[in-house]
Amino acid sequence: MAILPVRTVGVMGDSRTYDFACALRAVTSVDGMTADYYPFTHEFLGETATRIINEVKGINRVTYDITSKPPGTID
Repeated sequence: MAILPVRTVGVMGDSRTYDFACALRAVTSVDGMTADYYPFTHEFLGETATRIINEVKGINRVTYDITSKPPGTID
């Protein structure tokens, strides 16, 4: 998980929030030179995003990075 240097507008209760977005990334690879994103179910991603937003102070948006390698890295 990476916290992005971007503030996003959200709503918690009856008020607006101006908190950070975070990105999740999970990949599969057999050689470390190439990689594909892991195909989590939408249900799993939804439950995970909800938990992060509700339990991590300062986060109001969760994204899932589906960039392959290359061009993305897996360092």
